[in-house]
Amino acid sequence: MPKKKRLPAGRVALILFLCQMISALEVPLDPKLLEDLVQPPTITQQSPKDYIIDPRENIVIQCEAKGKPPPSFSWTRNGTHFDIDKDPLVTMKPGSGTLTINIMSEGKAETYEGVYQCTARNERGAAISNNIVVRPSRSPLWTKEKLEPITLRNGQSLVLPCRPPLGLPPPIIFWMDNSFQRLPQSERVSQGLNGDLYFSNVLPEDTREDYICYARFNHTQTIQQKQPISVKVISAKPNRERPPTFLTPEGNTSNKEELRGNVLSLECIAEGLPTPVIYWIKEDGTLPTNRTFYRNFKKTLQIIQVSEADSGNYQCIAKNALGAIHHTISVTVKAAPYWILAPQNLVLSPGEDGSLICRANGNPKPRISWLSNGVPIEIAPDDPSRKIDGDTIIFSNVQERSSAVYQCNASNEYGYLLANAFVNVLAEPPRILTSANTLYQVIANRPALLDCAFFGSPLPTIEWFKGAKGSALRDDIYVLHENGTLEIPVAQKDSTGTYTCVARNKLGMAKNEVHLEIKDPTRIIKQPEYAVVQRGSTVSFECKVKHDHTLTLTITWLKDNGELPSDGRFTVDKDHLEVADVRDSDGGAYTCVANTTLDMVSASAVLSVVAPTPTPAPIYDVPNPPFDLELTDQLDKSVQLSWTPGDDNNRPITKFIIEYEDAMHEAGLWHHQTEVSGMQTTAQLKLSPYVNYSFRVMAVNSLGRSLPSEPSEQYLTKAAEPDTNPTAVEGLGSEPDNLVITWKPLNGFESNGPGLQYKVSWRQKDGDDEWASVVVANVSKYIVSGTPTFVPYLVKVQALNDVGFAPEPAVVMGHSGEDLPMVAPGNVRVNVVNSTLAEVHWDPVPLKSIRGHLQGYRIYYWKAQEGSLKRNRRHIEKKILTFQGSKTHGMLPGLEPFSHYALNVRVVNGKGEGPASPDRVFNTPEGVPSAPSSLKIINPTLDSLTLEWDPPSRPNGILTEYTLKYQPINSTHELGPLVDLKIPANKTRWTLKNLNFSTRYKFYFYAQTAAGSGSQITEEAVTTVDEAGILPPDVGAGKAMASRQVDIATQGWFIGLMCAVALLILILLIVCFIRRNKGGKYPVKEKEDAHADPEIQPMKEDDGTFGEYRSLESDAEDHKPLKKGSRTPSDRTVKKEDSDDSLVDYGEGVNGQFNEDGSFIGQYSGKKEKEPAEGNESSEAPSPVNAMNSFV
Repeated sequence: MPKKKRLPAGRVALILFLCQMISALEVPLDPKLLEDLVQPPTITQQSPKDYIIDPRENIVIQCEAKGKPPPSFSWTRNGTHFDIDKDPLVTMKPGSGTLTINIMSEGKAETYEGVYQCTARNERGAAISNNIVVRPSRSPLWTKEKLEPITLRNGQSLVLPCRPPLGLPPPIIFWMDNSFQRLPQSERVSQGLNGDLYFSNVLPEDTREDYICYARFNHTQTIQQKQPISVKVISAKPNRERPPTFLTPEGNTSNKEELRGNVLSLECIAEGLPTPVIYWIKEDGTLPTNRTFYRNFKKTLQIIQVSEADSGNYQCIAKNALGAIHHTISVTVKAAPYWILAPQNLVLSPGEDGSLICRANGNPKPRISWLSNGVPIEIAPDDPSRKIDGDTIIFSNVQERSSAVYQCNASNEYGYLLANAFVNVLAEPPRILTSANTLYQVIANRPALLDCAFFGSPLPTIEWFKGAKGSALRDDIYVLHENGTLEIPVAQKDSTGTYTCVARNKLGMAKNEVHLEIKDPTRIIKQPEYAVVQRGSTVSFECKVKHDHTLTLTITWLKDNGELPSDGRFTVDKDHLEVADVRDSDGGAYTCVANTTLDMVSASAVLSVVAPTPTPAPIYDVPNPPFDLELTDQLDKSVQLSWTPGDDNNRPITKFIIEYEDAMHEAGLWHHQTEVSGMQTTAQLKLSPYVNYSFRVMAVNSLGRSLPSEPSEQYLTKAAEPDTNPTAVEGLGSEPDNLVITWKPLNGFESNGPGLQYKVSWRQKDGDDEWASVVVANVSKYIVSGTPTFVPYLVKVQALNDVGFAPEPAVVMGHSGEDLPMVAPGNVRVNVVNSTLAEVHWDPVPLKSIRGHLQGYRIYYWKAQEGSLKRNRRHIEKKILTFQGSKTHGMLPGLEPFSHYALNVRVVNGKGEGPASPDRVFNTPEGVPSAPSSLKIINPTLDSLTLEWDPPSRPNGILTEYTLKYQPINSTHELGPLVDLKIPANKTRWTLKNLNFSTRYKFYFYAQTAAGSGSQITEEAVTTVDEAGILPPDVGAGKAMASRQVDIATQGWFIGLMCAVALLILILLIVCFIRRNKGGKYPVKEKEDAHADPEIQPMKEDDGTFGEYRSLESDAEDHKPLKKGSRTPSDRTVKKEDSDDSLVDYGEGVNGQFNEDGSFIGQYSGKKEKEPAEGNESSEAPSPVNAMNSFV
């Protein structure tokens, strides 16, 4: 069945056009469709909401719309109808709603100031534009004022007011002199956001009579000028130094409100002597890195694309050597309405449902109101298919009369949004827009795409057919796309044919036929081959191509992926390329490109050109070293070096490399200085201060570089202050009460002079403390003691020497030393997921109590016996899992099922672990057991086998039972029927009876818990052969086989035999007891020593028959007449005489007992003392018959 992408349930019908799904915004404007399709108006272009015009030009107010039939246009001005026919200066563009107001011939722009709105209307509805506020630009003159000259003392502060006239839009302010030269600005002198010019302190050079404020009005391209201001600074002894005070803003706090999406500009300008420096921070937060900019020498902080998250308190700090002050600006970010989901045009068919959704946000929350065809929906004509639910209009069972244009207005005190969305109800039968009988040609084994662009309302369904009488294509090899395209992922030769696309909806059906041809791929059957030819000879490349004979083949040759040289030596003939009179430049990669209209293949080969005959080659070598080095034009920071080149040894010199040695700081070490062209013999070299230079030059050609020249004379430059500061500055504490400041020192070359030292400065980041500083020798570390634990610090390191200081260094943030965390994680919770996995949750530790960088949380867990958690703790092996970062949960894998565990959690910082949380205990549920530890099969008889086993080494729970499955195996190794047997969990021995004689059995054995079955163990064994039934091959064979089928337990001779044997055993027992009472001793010790583990097998001190006795007793209901084969034990080594001896041995062992605990004596004396159960044992005293069965 074709794979088809489905529309979401409940989604309104969509119109498809060509290869795209038509969105609800518009109906496809195909000429064939526009002849009879109607569409409500849509505003396509309009003037901005705030429309500032140039009063010297005609006013053009734009309003463009589309629709079918074409819409008509009307305007309102200040809420009332604007009759353009009555105003000869106003014209409307034909076929458009754009107004042109001709004020250049007559009239004034102020006359047409107001609020305009355009309406585009046709029979399907009316769309409206935004409210367009038209205002002419204004650039008023400065008011006349008399400005008195300003006289002040050296060092005082000064503010020169600008106070520009109010213009529309506001002007751009700048200060210049009479020569129209901008006045220089610095940290000391700068222009504020209000246009005033601020002096933190004045200097004598600030004296001038032409401080002029200019206002540039961009809209009208005019500049207005304020009267010049005269300033005279008395160059007396400057005022005493003073700490900073703010010139703007005033006070300690101020407020600032800004709209979302705008640029937030905050300003702090301070006066003081020396000139203060401004710093900015955001309280309880950080400044956004990619949106923060500093202007006006850091006096202005700007944040672009401001959002509600940028609200908060911003602090500017002004600081100089005498103190620091700060000002807090409380910023509130409001928001004009902005779209979350604007309403979209809706195209429906009669009877369908749909909805318009209008969602906007802002601060404060905007109010949503709806209009229908430009009229508030409350007073618009009623439509029974329409229901309004806040920001949603729901349409049900629409009809053609439901077509309309709806407007959504979202507004608050900072602005509004207006969106038009039409509902167009169309009833159109299907149409197929793809051209009929289109031919598609595709290379075999490539995808084929057959187009079926369609249109209709309701949305048609698409089906494809192959051939004249074919059924709908439903095989998995086809993919039907939403736009109607049929895809054949891997086109084969049998895909060739005619395909029919059928579009259906309830109004009709349309179909179209297309044709598909599958072509053979183009292949290069003989590729050009690598060639090595002598210079001057001829070379040929061959490129044989096989292609589909119905396609046109073109073969193109390329050299190094470019066109062949336009040279008569290159000849292309069908599938050959020939190059005559080969030159060195002909070497390279030659590519044969075979093209058809459907595919392209290529193959390449490399041509190498060699010399025709070897001739004695000239000596080629690296250049000889330059010589005669000379220094001229010796200045403080530059010198000119000249030299004479050595011989180039038949290879042109391409460049010279110049190196220098600093004999003062790094004698014997040469550094790269610069490189110059091989045509130059002089170079102007830039020098650093306080370096004793020597230079040398090396020449380079294509074979390498020469040996260095002899060094030039030495040249010592003058000392200067350092140009750079140390790098890699860090502040990290090594102890809880210190801060270790480290840096990478400058090398001797960077010191620029003698007496290199470092000024190390630090202060707490969040405090108002002054910078503490110390000057240290040329080292790389300084330790600040007595710091609070883990507090952020600002640190900087500045280089200085005997000449002066390096530039102001960058400030780096560090932390004082960490200490161990004080608090353990709380509310530790354990959720056991399964028998081997648990999930642990905990509450995070407060950041203040971590006292360091949070590294993560560490879980200690261990397996413990219930009730002995504390008693055995010193012997417990604990496991540790660490979870990085601020995670508050983690998984404990690899647990043992049916076990008792305990755990605690600790927080970890850079110093180590904090205290442990209280231990939490939990139990893992049961799991499936492992396989039984062993399985042995003993005592094989004619029809029985005894199984012994050891329990699983890992029960993983409480064993509920064992499962034994077994089946016979015949001589051809085929398996017989499977028998399933359940055995109690307390057994370790089981005897199987009624088995077939002389038969091999395969056993499958496994244990079970409540969680399920464990792994199985397998074993094989064979029952013994019936010796009584073995006859000579030629006599009685058939009878022997028949006798094996008779139940001997019912035969009289067998019953008589058993009675005689029982009587004999009874007599033997009586004799045994009599002899024991006489105190006779027998060598039982030798029998006990023959067993490896007497504690485990106290009752099996000979051939295991006593254990077998207990098993038979427990299964008394299964007793069968004794077979002769039962005398042979499992190891088949003990003879009947051994069995008789064992009875005597047990009768009188060491100290007159059978074993250590006297259990055997107790059973024979009639007592019922219980023993540990083995196999199918019983605690009852044995009967004489059972005793006979055991010992015979």
